[in-house]
Amino acid sequence: MGSDPNQGQEAETRIVFMGTPTFASIILERLFEDGWNVVGAVTQPDRPRGRGRKVTPTPVSQVAQAHGILVLQPKKIRDGVFLEDLTDLRPDMMVVAAYGRILPADVLALPPLGCYNVHASLLPAYRGPAPVRWAIINGEETTGITFFRMDEGMDTGDMLASHPLAIGPTETAGMLTERLARLAARTITPALVDIVAGNARFVPQEHEKATVVPILKKGDGLIDWGLSAESIRNRIRGLDPWPGAFTFWRGKRLRLWEAEASGDGTGGKPGEILSVANDGVTVGTSEGTLCLKSVQLEGGRRMLVKEFLRGHKMEPGESLG
Repeated sequence: MGSDPNQGQEAETRIVFMGTPTFASIILERLFEDGWNVVGAVTQPDRPRGRGRKVTPTPVSQVAQAHGILVLQPKKIRDGVFLEDLTDLRPDMMVVAAYGRILPADVLALPPLGCYNVHASLLPAYRGPAPVRWAIINGEETTGITFFRMDEGMDTGDMLASHPLAIGPTETAGMLTERLARLAARTITPALVDIVAGNARFVPQEHEKATVVPILKKGDGLIDWGLSAESIRNRIRGLDPWPGAFTFWRGKRLRLWEAEASGDGTGGKPGEILSVANDGVTVGTSEGTLCLKSVQLEGGRRMLVKEFLRGHKMEPGESLG
């Protein structure tokens, strides 16, 4: 668990945590477990979620409420009101993980010990809002966690620590995000102890080596069969669980959950169904073939191809897309 923050000044350090999704809530829970004095949590406003569009508290809000601390959910962070609310909490330090907004200078300047971000990549690579998804989409074999001191740029501040993590060959973005959150949770207390003790050593990022990745939109899940089979397989993994990879079959949206790539020649056009069998539907690409293993037709549920084929007759020679 690292150093015990109950042994001295760390237990008195007033921390405000900022984050929104499950990735952040795992880290927040660990701060409580390690005995840190978290006095408030800032998270995005509650929004409708799921098929029923029920308004649901964010994962960070749920953890914070379970521990009885104040939750702030500002719609605006630059109107002065948010800064006043933060000031009332008298934070010594702020810890940020996947909050979803860039903080203004007056917020960054508020805590005397500074503001620190937990980013799910090995900076300066994969700056931006979707580093885990893009690392898988781009076929990376390694990623990691970086703790850094925040400035007004997007993931540009000086680094305190980084921890690499290998990406599994069949790992999805959802799986990898949880593993990265657990890694961050295991390693955050030693980093914060160094900050509080004045022993932290910061290293500037090599900005000339930086890569920046954009946010993903729902429409980005549409598969381009003109890519290679391996590239499409990586997109399917990287877009799972959201926004989800999909194509069209007979005019209906077909979600692609699991697939295997082969480097063999296609023998057909990109998007053409080459063979249909219970163990998979093989589709042509620009380089190699892709065997679909698990799919979901719009309005239906996710199922293995052999289940899908019981109710839907796919034919070789048909096209997807």
